[in-house]
Amino acid sequence: MTQAMNDREIRTDRMRYVKNTASSRLCYLAILLNVLYFISIYKSDVGSWYYQILVGGSIVYNLLFMLMTFLASEGVKNYRKSFSLLLYGLGILQVLRIFILPAQAHQALLKIGGEETVVMQDAQFIRCVAYLAGSAVCLAAAGLINHMKSGALAKHAGTIGKEAA
Repeated sequence: MTQAMNDREIRTDRMRYVKNTASSRLCYLAILLNVLYFISIYKSDVGSWYYQILVGGSIVYNLLFMLMTFLASEGVKNYRKSFSLLLYGLGILQVLRIFILPAQAHQALLKIGGEETVVMQDAQFIRCVAYLAGSAVCLAAAGLINHMKSGALAKHAGTIGKEAA
């Protein structure tokens, strides 16, 4: 057996005793970016535009998103492959969110004091899109890393049983 192959097997075997911190930390970063997104949205107070059911739904979604992402972060620590699918789904939902509240607020016009103004200015829109896109990328990367590592660990666990027999 070559040295490089032996090192790879040792790294894979070590995963049985070490948590998957890379995927878990990316989940935490996705949560942080989501928090920055909703702080940016909810600190805005432009007329009465933000007082609608869409924002209420967004608040509920944010709570569920953080709960599900934290749950997934705990699952990927133990190399559970099924949580990769959850992370992919949450990442897709983060991208879709760009086209809901931020896009609508960026296009909406309000009359305040006789002047028409955009609900969400360009700088805030770009910031919100960056937060959601960054969160989606973190979730996708966490899911991909977990998928690869859990697959390698499952394959390795299958060879351990054969070697012992």
